[in-house]
Amino acid sequence: MMKIICESGATKADWRLTDAGKQTGRILTGGMNVSTMPRQTIEQTIAEAGSRIPAEKVESVHFYVAGIATPEIQNWLIPALERSLKCKEIEIQDDMMAAARAACGHAPGIAAILGTGSNSCFFDGSEITRKVKSGGFILGDEGSASNIGKLFISDYIKGLVPQVIAGPFKERYPGLDYAAVVDEVYHSKGSPSGWLGSFCPFILSHYGHPYVKRLVEGSLQAFIDRSLLQYDIEKYPVGIVGGFATAIKNILTPLLERSGIRVRAFIPSPIEELIRYHG
Repeated sequence: MMKIICESGATKADWRLTDAGKQTGRILTGGMNVSTMPRQTIEQTIAEAGSRIPAEKVESVHFYVAGIATPEIQNWLIPALERSLKCKEIEIQDDMMAAARAACGHAPGIAAILGTGSNSCFFDGSEITRKVKSGGFILGDEGSASNIGKLFISDYIKGLVPQVIAGPFKERYPGLDYAAVVDEVYHSKGSPSGWLGSFCPFILSHYGHPYVKRLVEGSLQAFIDRSLLQYDIEKYPVGIVGGFATAIKNILTPLLERSGIRVRAFIPSPIEELIRYHG
């Protein structure tokens, strides 16, 4: 009996076919955010995956996707999955539950997401029982790629980035003046948070400069202070999920240790751990 486990971000969806806890197939499709993307686009993406799944009987589907905000979304999403995947046993969860199960398995613990955005929760081994709200890239997302990019771009348009960094930045991104920044952040129909986060590789390439070190570590410390320290860190370790977190773990780990936080693991992507979780 085959299980389907799908873990989807906004840009990529990773579908794994498993049997007795072992992967038997993999399908990659475009990503999904069921709150912000058109319903027709979501249904087409699900149908694409369904057309590529072998004809064996599907026992269950475990669907992890960003944007599960209202019951109304599940009311049309479940039938769409049933039609395309030929299965009635369907579980839908958000990206925070994917991170919690990947980071903690069936044990209680604290889970954090650090990617384009940031989020965190306490997981009791079965359910998420506490969650410090993210606030998104405008009101929160501390420690994330988008937050670091936002802080940098804010300094850049005010002339606060040291010239030794601002000069190469201007050469790499010609035409990025104040008007272009405002248009991308406030008027873009794309992803402003993704656009801001896209500057992180450049920013981190200058991490040796004191300005960048202060900016990056300040953002990460804000995530620790404003989110992680609200949980019982003396009792429970933190599992941190996200490719961005894994890429900067040498910067992040000393900050966590100074704040008394034990790290369970850095997990680049939750999908492999979700395969283990669902057996």
